[in-house]
Amino acid sequence: MKLQLTLTAAGLASLGAPALAADVQLKFDLPRLNVAEYHKPYVAVWLEKSGTSTAAAQLAVWYDLKKPNNGGTKWVRDMRQWWRAGGRSLSLPADGVSGATRGAGEHVINLSQHPAFAGLAPGSYDMVVEVSREAGGREVRRLPFTWPVKAAADIKVQGDDELGALQLTVKP
Repeated sequence: MKLQLTLTAAGLASLGAPALAADVQLKFDLPRLNVAEYHKPYVAVWLEKSGTSTAAAQLAVWYDLKKPNNGGTKWVRDMRQWWRAGGRSLSLPADGVSGATRGAGEHVINLSQHPAFAGLAPGSYDMVVEVSREAGGREVRRLPFTWPVKAAADIKVQGDDELGALQLTVKP
C-alpha cells in the first residue's frame, strides 16, 4: 500500500507564491511489527541546520487527531528529539504540518511546495525523521542535504526497528 501525501499551505499557488527551485521528496517505510497489539506510530519530520539540535522548520507531525479534546497531543512528547528541537513550541494541530497517524507500509511526502523551503537560508541541513509507538520503540534518523539544491541526489538511510528504508530525493 502506498500513500502519497503532499504538504502545502492551502491555496499557496493561488496566492502568487514563487515556485521553489527544487523538488524535495521524502520516502520512508513503517514496518509492520510482530507484536500482540499493533499501534500506528506517531511520526515527526523536521529540518535542522547541520550541527544544531533546533528545528529550522517543522515539516510534518502525524499523531492521533481523532482523540477527543485534542488528546492525541498528549503523546507527541514521546517523540523526544522532535519535542526538544521545537515540537513543544508548535501549536497543534498546525495547518499544513499536522496529519493523522499512518499504518505500516511505504509513505511518500512531497515537500516541493512546502512553505518552509521558500525562506530557507543556504547551508547544510539534516532532514530528521522520528517515530514513536505505544508498546513499541522510538527511532530517529537523519538525512543530510545542502540547500539550495545544485545537483540531483538520493540520500538513503536504513532504519533499525520502527523505521525501514528512508530516501530523501532532491532535484534542482
